Amino acid sequence: MKRILIVDDEEMIVRTIKAYLDREGFKTYTANDGEEALRAFEEKGPDLIVLDLMLPKVTGIEVTRKIRATSRVPIIMLTAKAAEADRVVGLELGADDYVVKPFSPRELVARIRAVLRRIDGAAGEPEKIVSGEIEIDIKTREVMLDGKEIELTPTEFDLLAYLARHPGQVFTRLQLLREVQGYTYDAFARTIDTHVKNLRRKLEEDPKNPRYIQTVHGVGYRFARES
Repeated sequence: MKRILIVDDEEMIVRTIKAYLDREGFKTYTANDGEEALRAFEEKGPDLIVLDLMLPKVTGIEVTRKIRATSRVPIIMLTAKAAEADRVVGLELGADDYVVKPFSPRELVARIRAVLRRIDGAAGEPEKIVSGEIEIDIKTREVMLDGKEIELTPTEFDLLAYLARHPGQVFTRLQLLREVQGYTYDAFARTIDTHVKNLRRKLEEDPKNPRYIQTVHGVGYRFARES
């Protein structure tokens, strides 16, 4: 049974999400502020966190930063419609996805299932991808760069692995969104840019002149072929 930590300071939202997830067979834990969220994360070891960004005591941004210092657990952010800057910061810190308030609980459950399905599905693949100094182990979900392990979030790993499986092939943002996140909404397509930026920062010697993940202007991205 997958364990989900729900963090929001609005009790009605917490109760609604919990009811839907309990009904779908998940084990749920709840927290109403950032301090409670960090304690619950340490004590419960959730498989995924649903995290509101606007939290008392410790903000959702700071909670994300502290969790990402030690863990790659998937994080889905809950944000206000006007909080685009906060969403970008959250994604840059390593959140995997976001849902804008007000939202459909069914959509949130679908997003949660999509993230968990990607992680569980990859675990059975013995495949390794090697390109230049990068080695991607699909089974263990580990990435090595020049012999050193690189910490990636689940979404960053899935995006890198998908691109690396198809070297030289160009994908639009919507195509990548569908393959990596499991949905195709124009409003969310630019989140791919943030994940690519994070990957370049972690993998590229010069992120402004990337060797591996290349921009195809007016189209999208591709993983470079090794010469």
